[in-house]
Amino acid sequence: MEGVTTSPRGPDPLATLGPARLPSPLHEVHDDRFTAYGVRLLLKRDDLIHPRVIGNKWRKLTPHLRAMAADGTGTLVTVGGAYSNHLRAVAAAGDLLSLRTVGLVRGDELARRPLNPSLARCAADGMRLHFVSRSEYRTRHDTAFARAVRERFGPARLVPEGGSDPLAVRECAELGRELAAAHPRPDVVALACGTAGTLAGLAAGLGPEQRALGVPVVRGAALGDAVRRLQDAAFGGRRGRWELAEGFEHGGYGRTPPELLAFAADFADRHGVPVEHQYVAKLLHALVELTRRGAFGHGTVLAAVVTGRPDDPRAPDLDNSTPASGI
Repeated sequence: MEGVTTSPRGPDPLATLGPARLPSPLHEVHDDRFTAYGVRLLLKRDDLIHPRVIGNKWRKLTPHLRAMAADGTGTLVTVGGAYSNHLRAVAAAGDLLSLRTVGLVRGDELARRPLNPSLARCAADGMRLHFVSRSEYRTRHDTAFARAVRERFGPARLVPEGGSDPLAVRECAELGRELAAAHPRPDVVALACGTAGTLAGLAAGLGPEQRALGVPVVRGAALGDAVRRLQDAAFGGRRGRWELAEGFEHGGYGRTPPELLAFAADFADRHGVPVEHQYVAKLLHALVELTRRGAFGHGTVLAAVVTGRPDDPRAPDLDNSTPASGI
């Protein structure tokens, strides 16, 4: 059912965010780079869940926002890089819900530079941006870091990088359940990974014959360990079948070389789907290459989770690919 749900106790405290499109649409696209190998490609359009709380960030943030509504916390502090979709989503949610938001951005050198489009959108939505040194940022998981945040900003809910914590992981299991019930039912579900929270939840919600494939966009992030830690914390142990396809970072987080941008533009032209560059383009490029290498058997139904939209606010809201039946 689409829209913001209500509970037996009354209206959803997040109703002012506006309706969410859930389950998110599942579309099949016909692309000869897949069909030539007998692979069907579906796009799970989480980028269409909400116009401002972007993509999979809706799934990861809403449990935190509901908890804030329940306990009366008025400030949300979080961390992220200069191109963080997570920061953009937190800022948008804060603007819509009249919450104070603070973004701790990696790289104090950025304080002396003009804001990039992503950070400019955060600021326009009312987020206070504080730039921290890279050495300080590396301590973001320490209890001393959390204590210093609360000393500086007062009572606040501190949400980790990417929104990835056990609360968000349990919420992201719904993404897996949506795809377990989908028609056609994908054999493999792939998504780009930054902090591993969505992958941890997705794998837990999929059916036993399905598997999740994570494509890291960060080099050397030990995402396998992160998935195991998050699943242990959220579910008490490993859940579902998942694996990582590494080597498709294109230089690392925030790096978008010309050949990747050309690939994204070509995919958008072929299928009328705006392609976000930091995550989604790397995912789709990886799937084209993996298919060419024979990673997916003939007859495989492959779903790619479109987790975000381009930074450019002029990007069209194109949605003209062929809907798959049943969702």
